[in-house]
Formats: sequence, structure tokens, C-alpha cells
Amino acid sequence: MPLGLAALDELTAAFDELRSVLDGTDPAAIESATGRIAKAAAAVRAIGVWRSDDVVKDRLKTLKPLMESARIRTNLLADHANQRLAILAAQGAETAPLTYGR
Repeated sequence: MPLGLAALDELTAAFDELRSVLDGTDPAAIESATGRIAKAAAAVRAIGVWRSDDVVKDRLKTLKPLMESARIRTNLLADHANQRLAILAAQGAETAPLTYGR
């Protein structure tokens, strides 16, 4: 297997991991998965073969929807968290008591 395809396989696996951890509630796992994606993407960029090899270009095209779905999912989760924070801020400390007393 050419080096570019192996790097793309790692990138695909990293995005699969991110998709699975986004369904959970572990921020450390999400951070770890995003770090894995960053390393895999850097490896693909460093090889540079994706610019000239048609097989690698085709593999990147098949990977594109997976990357887009991870981006959309991340944006939705961030929006959901912001909405929940806004609701808590609007309700004030009476309905959402402080965690620590004074």
C-alpha cells in the first residue's frame, strides 16, 4: 500500500473515532480524537502525494462526507451547549443554585 493511502487510512480511522466519541460525554476522549485527526492530517499534508496520485485523490473524495459530517456534528453540539448555558443564565441562581455556597 502506498504511503499516501496508509496516511489516508489513519485519517479515516481518526474521523471514525471522533464520530463515536462525539456521541459520548467525555471531553478528554473528544480532545484525544481531535489530536489524532490533527496528526493524521499533518501526515497527509507532509507526504504531498495527494496532489498528483489519482487513487489518493479519489480516496480523499470519499473521505470528504465523513469530514463534513464531523464538522456539522461538532457545530450542532457547540450550539446546543451554548443554548443550555443561555437558558441557565436567563433563569438565574434561584432555579439553578450555585454549586458552591458562599
